[in-house]
Amino acid sequence: MSADPTYGFDTLQIHAGARPDPATGARQVPIYQTTAYVFRDADHAAALFNLQEVGYIYSRLTNPTVAALQERIATLEGGTGAVCCSSGHAAQIMALFPLMGPGMNVVASSRLYGGTVTQFSQTIKRFGWSATFVDFDDHDAVKAAIDDNTRAVFCEAIANPGGHITDLDAISAITDNAGIPLIVDNTSATPYLCRPIEHGATLVVHSTTKYLTGNGTVTGGCVVDSGKFDWAANDKFPSLSEPEPAYHGLKFAETFGPLAFTFHSIAIGLRDLGMTMNPQAAHYTLMGIETLSLRMERHVENAMKVAKWLEDDPRTDYVTYAGLDSSPYSKLVPKICPKGAGALFTVAVKGGYDSCVKLVDSLEIFSHVANLGDTRSLIIHSASTTHRQLTAEQQEAAGAGPGIVRLSIGIEDADDLIADLDQALAKATA
Repeated sequence: MSADPTYGFDTLQIHAGARPDPATGARQVPIYQTTAYVFRDADHAAALFNLQEVGYIYSRLTNPTVAALQERIATLEGGTGAVCCSSGHAAQIMALFPLMGPGMNVVASSRLYGGTVTQFSQTIKRFGWSATFVDFDDHDAVKAAIDDNTRAVFCEAIANPGGHITDLDAISAITDNAGIPLIVDNTSATPYLCRPIEHGATLVVHSTTKYLTGNGTVTGGCVVDSGKFDWAANDKFPSLSEPEPAYHGLKFAETFGPLAFTFHSIAIGLRDLGMTMNPQAAHYTLMGIETLSLRMERHVENAMKVAKWLEDDPRTDYVTYAGLDSSPYSKLVPKICPKGAGALFTVAVKGGYDSCVKLVDSLEIFSHVANLGDTRSLIIHSASTTHRQLTAEQQEAAGAGPGIVRLSIGIEDADDLIADLDQALAKATA
């Protein structure tokens, strides 16, 4: 089926990228569990390796099941192309890889998933890259952090763990003025709640492990290319604008135009980094996306009900859910996330660290896991787990202090979730 823009989201989440299998007529996308593909002849093989023809060579680079998922996610996000990979963390490196070089930096939000903060503050130093962390509510600070060596700006649409909403329109205006791409992690929102490209994002990254798959079965990541950035407008992005030695001087921006980033990520990124998504993972995620809108509606409905109850409970100090009228981000929700503020937020529990640990251990329906976006409701004490590697200052900046737990509200009966929290809070704050 073609990605007709007149089709609604509910139709596209089922049909985009999915066509009856030409060999068998199979209606569901088959799992093409193969490492390699037979070439028609020597000329066909040469054309594929020269990037003169699009096709399948080796499953580290391309696979029909993964290709169907890439087309579906790109369609839902309003992008021109997408590249799937092995995890959300892999997607972040894949997004930065064509842009960065030794001595270059990325300006990143201080409100990011703890693993992302560690990856950006520590691991990317091994590549000679660096990151500057800024409060993205302070737009002047974001402007000031960008210098001549900045090659990207990175944030989350709905921040993990606090559920804070980023004003993507304001941030994209800054990056447009600076002539650099804006990368938005849309994992917590999904394209059903937020479409960052419509707010000026250049690239959108996902941990498909979370809401897109929705059932906690497989890991995966994706980078969606808006196709709207002119990589040849200046000399900041030579990997995309200058001759590529491995392909006899081919210039990706010149040759592939709006798909330059996508082709580079496959032909060089997956070729050399090898962060490949396996076809079975792609299959699970394709099936998960078929019910994305239905799940997200229930996630949001439940999150609002649970957050309101927690906010009114005297055993909590505050709740960070952006859907609440008390949230400083509530006015951004209609603009950035018009269908709801997601289902991820934090709760400050009276009694601090010890009460948080007791709460986690006393819950019965909520699962204590290092994940989010599952159909099941999940909880974690970020300061002792996902954000443990950060300094106390970084934990506070990320909204993951010692007296805070993160909730990922699932699609169960909301009254059952409230009852479970009620009995656990009674034990935790006794």
